[in-house]
Amino acid sequence: MTGELHATDHGRRLIFLAVCGLGMSAVMTQLALMREMLSAFSGNELALGVILGNWLLLTGTGTWLGRKADRFRDPMRALVWGQILVALVPLAQVVLLRTLRDPIFLRGAAIGITEMVSSSFLLLLPYCVVSGFMLMLACASLGRRDQNRVTWPPGQAALGTGPTPSERATTGLAQVYVADSLGSIIGGVLFSFVLLPWFDHFGLLCLPALLNLSLAALVARQCDKIVLAGATVCLGLGLAGLMLWGDVDAFSTTRQFPQQRIVFRANSPYGKLVVTEAAGQLNFSENGVPLISTHHVEQVEETVHYAMAQRPYARKVLLVSGGISGTAREILRYGVGQVTYVELDPLILLVGRQFLPDSLADTRIQVVNTDGRRFIQQTAERYDVVIVGVPDPSTSQLNRFYTAEFFAQVKRVLVADGVLSFALGHYENYVSVELARLLSSAHATLRQSFSHVLTVPGGRVFFLASQGPLYGDIAARIEQRGISNRLVTRHYLEAMLSPDRLADIDRAISQPAALNTDFSPVLYYYHLRHWMSQFKVRFGLLGGSMILVLIVYLARLRAIPLVLFASGFGASALEVVLLLAFQVLYGSLYQQVGLIVTLFMAGLAIGALLGSRQLNVGAPPDQAAFRPALANPSSPAGGIPRTLRRLAGLAFVIAVFAALLPLLLRQLGQLGSAATASLAVHAVIPSLTFVLATLVGMEFSLASRIQIGRTASAGSRLYTADFVGAALGALLTSTLFMPLLGVTATCLVAGGLNAIGGIALLWRRPDA
Repeated sequence: MTGELHATDHGRRLIFLAVCGLGMSAVMTQLALMREMLSAFSGNELALGVILGNWLLLTGTGTWLGRKADRFRDPMRALVWGQILVALVPLAQVVLLRTLRDPIFLRGAAIGITEMVSSSFLLLLPYCVVSGFMLMLACASLGRRDQNRVTWPPGQAALGTGPTPSERATTGLAQVYVADSLGSIIGGVLFSFVLLPWFDHFGLLCLPALLNLSLAALVARQCDKIVLAGATVCLGLGLAGLMLWGDVDAFSTTRQFPQQRIVFRANSPYGKLVVTEAAGQLNFSENGVPLISTHHVEQVEETVHYAMAQRPYARKVLLVSGGISGTAREILRYGVGQVTYVELDPLILLVGRQFLPDSLADTRIQVVNTDGRRFIQQTAERYDVVIVGVPDPSTSQLNRFYTAEFFAQVKRVLVADGVLSFALGHYENYVSVELARLLSSAHATLRQSFSHVLTVPGGRVFFLASQGPLYGDIAARIEQRGISNRLVTRHYLEAMLSPDRLADIDRAISQPAALNTDFSPVLYYYHLRHWMSQFKVRFGLLGGSMILVLIVYLARLRAIPLVLFASGFGASALEVVLLLAFQVLYGSLYQQVGLIVTLFMAGLAIGALLGSRQLNVGAPPDQAAFRPALANPSSPAGGIPRTLRRLAGLAFVIAVFAALLPLLLRQLGQLGSAATASLAVHAVIPSLTFVLATLVGMEFSLASRIQIGRTASAGSRLYTADFVGAALGALLTSTLFMPLLGVTATCLVAGGLNAIGGIALLWRRPDA
C-alpha cells in the first residue's frame, strides 16, 4: 500500500502540501529563533549574520545527507516522522534557549563570538538538518510518483527520443522548490503582519506545529499507517491543549529574569519587550538589551544637559528615541516651547505611558511614532537643538543615524547656529585602538557638515556639532540658567572634563579614519571590531573542521552546482544590499521591509514556475540535443544544448544586474523632493528585489530539469550548493563586505562570482 500514494494525484497534492507546511514552519521558526537568540546573546548584526549563516549551512548539510533518500524503501514513513520533528523541535528550542542560557554561560556576562557561533550551531542543528533532509525525502517521493506516469507518446519512448525515467524524476526538484517557496511566503506574511501582535513566540510556533502534525497525520493515514496517524493526532491535541490552557512563554521568560518580577512582556515588530521590577526600579529591555532603568538618572542628565547647555534658551528641540526614560521631560526644564519626540516602536510608547506616565504627560511634548531619519527627511520644521538618543551603530540599521548623509539632513532642519548631539561608545579613562578608530570616524564624518565639533568624555563620549560657537564651560552655563542637577554638577564635570581625559579623546579623534556613509557603513564595522576586541576569539576544532570541509566542498563543485552556489551567494548578498538601501533611502519601517522579503520569496516561486516552462520535459528535440553533448563534453559551444545556454545566460544576467545595481541605488539617492524619492523607492527597490528573486528561481528550476541522476542525489547536489552559497552570502555580506567594502564592491563580488559560474557551465562537464 505504501507505493500507492506516489501513483495518485491526491498523493502528489499531499506531498506538495507537506513541503508547503515545511516552508511555513521554517520561516516562522527562523524568525522566532533569531529574535530569541538576539535576546539571549544581547546580539548585534554580527549575531544575525552568524545565526542566518549557520541556519543555511546546516539546512544545506541536511540536503547533502538526504542524497540517498530515494533508496529508502518507505520514504513516506520517514517524511511523516520528519514532519513530527519539524513541528515539535522549535518549541523545545525556545524553552531550552531561555532556560539554559544562564546555567551554561555566566549570568549577566556578554557572550563572545566563539560561544555565539558554537551555541547557535548546536541549537539549530536538529531542526535545520531534519528540514533539509525532508526536502530530499519529498523529492524522492515525488520522483517515484512521476516515474509511474506516462507523459510522452509511446512511439517516442520506443525510438529513444523521450526522456528517461531518471530525467522525468528530476521534475520533483522544481515542484519541491516551488512548494517550499510558497510555504515561506505564507509563513513570513503570517508572522510579520498577522500573528505577531497577538501571540508570543511559543504561541506563534504552535500554529505551524499544529499544521505540520495535521499534514503528517493525513500522509500517514493515506499510507495506511493507522497507528502512526493516531499517535500524531494525539500529539496535536495535546499541543493544542497546552497552547490554550498552559503558559509556557511566561514560565520560560521568568527563567530569563531571576530575582526580578516580570510586570510586562509582549512582542512588537521590532523585538520582544520585557519590563521587570526589582527593589522599586523598573527595567526595560528589548531583545535582551537594556533600554532604560528608572533609577539611572545620570544617563538622562548627560543626554540632555551637554546639548542644552550650548543653547540654554532654545525654543524647539527634536529628540530622536529615548524619550520615555525621562529625557523629554528633562528638556522641559530649560523652558522650551516644544519638544518633538520621535520613536519608532509603538509598543515602547504604549508601555512607557502605562508605567511611566509622567515622562510624556506634558502638553509641550509632541510624540511622533515613525522612523527618526525619515521624519528628519520630510519635516519642514526648524529646531534649535537635535538630540539623537539611539544606541551605538551595532547594526547597519542603527548606522544610518551616524552617516555623512544623515548629518547633512540634520543640518538642514537646524536653525543657523543649532546644535546636534549624540553619544558613542563608553569611556572609562582608557581609549583602546578600536574605540579610537570608532571615535575618529564619527568625528571626521561630522566635520563634513559642521564647522565646529566638541567632544565631551562623560560616561559615554558625547559629540556636539554646530555651525555656531560651542562652549566647554558646561557647568557654568547650566548654573547661569538656574538649573540644579543630581549628577551633572560642577564637581562631576570637573572630574569628567579633566585635562588628561580631554587629551585622551583629542588624541583619539585626531587619528585618520574612513568617513561613514550610507553605502559604505565603516562605523558599523569599527563598532563590530570594538565589540569583538572585548572577547578572546578561539578558532577551535569545530571552526577549523567547518572551514576545511567547506574548502574541499567548493573545490569539488561541478558546473551546475557551481552556478547555483553563485546564485545563492548573489541572492543573499544582493538582498542584503537592497534591504540596506531601502532602510537608508526610505526608513526602517518594518512592514515595508517585510513586504520586500515577501516579494523575494514570491519571486523565487514564480521564477521556478517560469523556469519549469522553459524546458518541456516531454520535448524530444531538446533532450536529443542534450545527450550527445553529455557524451562528448569537449564539444564546442555551438553544440551546447539550448537549456544549458539558457542557464548560463541567466548567470550572466544576474552578473549584469549586480554590476548595475549600485548605479541605480545612487540615482535613487540623488532624487530631489522627498515625495518623489519616496515614491521611487517604493516602486524601484521592491521591483528590483522581485526581478532578482525571479532570476534565481528560474536558475534553480532549469538546473533541476537538466541535472541527470537519481532524484534525491541530484536534488541534494543542487539544494546543498544553493544553501551553502546563500549561507556564505548572508554571513560575509552582513558582517564584512558591506561595512568594509561598501555597496559597489559587494555587488561586484556577487556579480563576478555569477559570471564565473556561467563561464564554468559553458566550458566544464555539466552533468555532475
